[in-house]
Amino acid sequence: MIVTGNLITNQIDTSELSFDDFKKIVLNDYRIAFESRQASLLGRKEVLTGKAKFGIFGDGKEVPQIAMAKAFKAGDWRSGYYRDQTFAFAAGISTIKEFFAQLYANPDVEADPASAGRQMNCHFATRSLNEDGSWKDLTAMKNCSSDISPTGGQMARLVGLAYASKLFRENKELNYLKNFSVNGNEVAFGTIGNASTSEGIFFESINAAGVLQVPMAVSVWDDGYGISVPAKYQTTKENISEILKGFQREEGTNGYEIFRVKGWDYPALCETYQKAIDICRTEHVPVLIHVTELTQPQGHSTSGSHERYKDKDRLEWEREHDCILKMRNWMIESAVATDEEITELEETAKKFVKDTQKEAWNEFLDIIRQEQAEVIKLINNLANGNHVLTKIASQLAATPDALRRDVVAAARKAIRLSLNMDNADRKALVKWYTDHVDVFEEAYSSKLHTESLEKPEDVAVVPAVYGENAKMIDGREVLNACFDTNFARDPRLLAFGEDLGHIGDVNQGFAGLQAKYGELRVSDTGIREMTIAGQGIGLALRGLRPIAEIQYLDYLLYALNVLSDDLATVSYRTKAGQKAPVIIRTRGHRLEGIWHSGSPMGMILSSLRGMHVCVPRNMTQAAGMYNTLFRSDEPALVVECLNGYRLKEKLPDNVGEFTIPLGKAEIVKSGTDITVISYGSTLRLVQEAAEELEQLGISVEIIDPQTLLPFDTEHLSVKSLQKTNKLLIVDEDVPGGASAFILQQVLEVQKGYYYLDAQPKTLAAKAHRPPYGSDGDYFTKPSVDDIIEAVYAMISDSNPSKYPNLF
Repeated sequence: MIVTGNLITNQIDTSELSFDDFKKIVLNDYRIAFESRQASLLGRKEVLTGKAKFGIFGDGKEVPQIAMAKAFKAGDWRSGYYRDQTFAFAAGISTIKEFFAQLYANPDVEADPASAGRQMNCHFATRSLNEDGSWKDLTAMKNCSSDISPTGGQMARLVGLAYASKLFRENKELNYLKNFSVNGNEVAFGTIGNASTSEGIFFESINAAGVLQVPMAVSVWDDGYGISVPAKYQTTKENISEILKGFQREEGTNGYEIFRVKGWDYPALCETYQKAIDICRTEHVPVLIHVTELTQPQGHSTSGSHERYKDKDRLEWEREHDCILKMRNWMIESAVATDEEITELEETAKKFVKDTQKEAWNEFLDIIRQEQAEVIKLINNLANGNHVLTKIASQLAATPDALRRDVVAAARKAIRLSLNMDNADRKALVKWYTDHVDVFEEAYSSKLHTESLEKPEDVAVVPAVYGENAKMIDGREVLNACFDTNFARDPRLLAFGEDLGHIGDVNQGFAGLQAKYGELRVSDTGIREMTIAGQGIGLALRGLRPIAEIQYLDYLLYALNVLSDDLATVSYRTKAGQKAPVIIRTRGHRLEGIWHSGSPMGMILSSLRGMHVCVPRNMTQAAGMYNTLFRSDEPALVVECLNGYRLKEKLPDNVGEFTIPLGKAEIVKSGTDITVISYGSTLRLVQEAAEELEQLGISVEIIDPQTLLPFDTEHLSVKSLQKTNKLLIVDEDVPGGASAFILQQVLEVQKGYYYLDAQPKTLAAKAHRPPYGSDGDYFTKPSVDDIIEAVYAMISDSNPSKYPNLF
């Protein structure tokens, strides 16, 4: 009998197994399910007794997840949600000890390899990367993309994870990528709760996968509720597979294979998953497995009780249909095991889980207890009879199971209260704290970016080269030549988006490239911004280099949840265990009308920390940034100037090789009287304004940051301020948007405040979006006239006799 350890589940093939082998597999499956239930029960207690902050568990879903894990093979991917702990245990993706380490938020990546304590429990991930950021052999692993909490959010990236298998199978140029796929045989497994199937991102993803015909297997865990809200308020007909019948494929048509199975029926679940995943894997057909009649014995989470919203009949039904109880009864009725055997297994499993929990808790506290003892000793040495300091040390000593924050808060308070003490003991305490600042930074704030051997700052800077007879061509043609050269160089590159393929995008940046490189590499998509972004994430997680196009910057809002919740946090929430170097390409600024003139840069800057935000002023600069991004491995948003595609630019001889370093600002024009910082389309207006200001005797220095994230890493802005002592920031976001961010960077981060002799100013657009028409643009966004007058007013304030008021 198998009763302990971290064994994974195995496939059942009754044609080849002896009864004893069959019995061992079934008992092992039951053990995994039972241990998982005990982990849920014990996990809830740990939260309610204060050891953990919050808990959400997978109780009631154990048996179907065992069946799903049987079909999950090395090379496959999961994109699921926070009910999948049994699957994680059964597939070998996580262990019960790691489960508890995450519950306690242990910041040690060895203890919690999924997130190093950065995510709440039941948020799973495997580590795709080596320590240096290079890829592991993903075909030899059972892979799990890092979970996110927003329900339904896992669906967008699932599309890309599945689409990668199609590309690996059908694009023979990718055959050399041996560590990422074996002939595209990998299935992308997705899981979602029945209530979350009401979300738009679910339907968008289901439709996208049906159109693409990719090996995506979606399991819907249906327990009849979404927290307290029953299915009759969630889903038409109270049945997601019923309303998706139109997606069922028929002879000669694309579509899904849809299965429905009861979540407590172990044999039927094993049979259903084997059949469904075989079809999905071999035929590259998406499948949906609707798992019904599930329960949730402890309710939604530790923040409430399901007894508040389920009546007695429902609660009694759930007790009778608990999947573990049903499996237990089936084993006895089928003579697979006796009640005595199962009881022995259960008692051993309970002890194993309890012992594992204690071990995880003690490991979490070990380093904190060491720090606690050090700080208590240091404060007591410093106190030397001081009652206030002695009390701080005593309170810390009396705190059972102190957290790190308790230890550090005591040290910092003691340092403040001993400000007037100048002795070796205080210096020792201060040294302890300052020595640990980097430790805390590494534990809780590191790896916003992967920082691998391929990070953008390590890409060699290659200047643009122009021959004597360099052509003057449309900006769109510069981009086209850049993309063409890079697609020829790197077969991992692919691009997709609305109108991108056949017509080469609405501004012709990809004109002719689908015909040259094929529909697998340059393709059209439907109108589905969320899954365009998610498709890029999934492909990038699997080693490809996608360019996901959002047609206009205004439409980025439809994908912002995916970019902010998922892409921007991939590196941070896995502590560089995963990376997704997708480029989101879009265009914006200076068009006319409420819906096509967006410059919501402040929103982007606040939402996308963890991504690079590139704002090139022309297409040559954009090409240089793309060349850098194609050679590095971090995600980025590139906002091209919408009104720049037909402006003439000189074509570099090395259009696909020259690079522009991210974060390096450029002095576009030198000057002595005032520093003006701007970017994108507005920068051209600043340049035009500077010409007239020169005629008025005002010398303007213009700085283009080129990227907003990162911003001016060499502090060119403050160096300019040391010369001009005046600062104006011009952009077309709303007041207090990106201009406020730039102001904070220059005045606070770069300490530019010390060099000002006049109030710094910002010149932004109006608080509303521009009305339609050229007049609407002129009167609501900064114009050349606005810029001239703003600069002149600042100079006039400093020297009114030389520069009298204009008005």
